[in-house]
Amino acid sequence: MAGQMVQFPSNGGTTSGYLSLPASGKGPGVVVIQEWWGLVPHIKDIADRLAGAGYVALAPDLYHGQSTTAPDQAGKLMMAMRIDQAEKDLRGAVQYLLSHKAVTVRKVGTVGFCMGGALSLYAASKNLQVGACVVFYGGHPNVRPDLKNLQAPMLGLYAEKDGFVTPELVRELEKQLKQLGKKADIHIYPGVQHGFFNDTRKEVYNQAAADDAWRRVLEFFKPNLK
Repeated sequence: MAGQMVQFPSNGGTTSGYLSLPASGKGPGVVVIQEWWGLVPHIKDIADRLAGAGYVALAPDLYHGQSTTAPDQAGKLMMAMRIDQAEKDLRGAVQYLLSHKAVTVRKVGTVGFCMGGALSLYAASKNLQVGACVVFYGGHPNVRPDLKNLQAPMLGLYAEKDGFVTPELVRELEKQLKQLGKKADIHIYPGVQHGFFNDTRKEVYNQAAADDAWRRVLEFFKPNLK
């Protein structure tokens, strides 16, 4: 499944993204949101996997051309990213999908990883055109979702041995969501580390947890993106 880079309107300008289409040519839309590394091959691969499952997947380039494999540089890129601009880029990505001839539903899904996980929940809380939200070990010190405004159901997938997005933080988020009456399905995988879904990082990748998480993602999107 081969995708292509596209341009879409965002905040009066344009932003690029990686678009992957299903073999059928049509399907629900999903925005794939990068980790702090940037729009790297792993994120494009996830978009391709979603396309293989029947979705029209768009991964916007929130760093606008920059990416890295060095943790220190990734941290700098993440902290330099303007949250307001990222939200506008994500809003533009949602609009691009909804206006695309291949997209068959009125609302799109979001799925994000690490920094992108936090932005997945943030985008869903800011944009009622998001119909389903998936968060993989999502965290960012400057991203504060408007949980009261969240209308989409959320699937949260986290790691027990995560020193960044700790189980305590996850349970607190779960408590807040339940107190607000939001629909949230949260799983903490035992014995795995932050980034367990990233098969390009052998030091943290866990195939069993990743396979189960992917199954949950597809089962979650299917009824919520009709």
